Amino acid sequence: MEIELTKKEFRHLLDLVYIGNWILNSVRGNDRFENYDLLQEKIFAIAAQEGFSELSQSYMGHIFPSRAYEEGGIHDAVADYEDAIFFDILAEELARRDMTEEHLNPEDISELTARMDDYMNEFEVNGVTNICLDI
Repeated sequence: MEIELTKKEFRHLLDLVYIGNWILNSVRGNDRFENYDLLQEKIFAIAAQEGFSELSQSYMGHIFPSRAYEEGGIHDAVADYEDAIFFDILAEELARRDMTEEHLNPEDISELTARMDDYMNEFEVNGVTNICLDI
């Protein structure tokens, strides 16, 4: 199989591969999806051959994203995603909890959405500042 990409498209592909592998493997410890690691290695090896050598590095016979690549802003994009997902999940879980405690059907999408919107508005204004836990 052959895919033709411009340099700019290939550079974007590097980001997509890295972010995808990060999401799949960053929390798995030693139980990583090796096939995704190998694909990332293959793509970053091609990067070195295509004029992006500063974005990859070799270590113990394997090709990895370079420190310059990892420190070049890619983790800012990952952090933005993680923040958005954190607040989305938190808003939904809190809304479902509230509805269950109030003996409302947590599957009532319009009620759930309204409550989630209320939580999201709160998070946009105050972040987690007003969250209190009774432990």
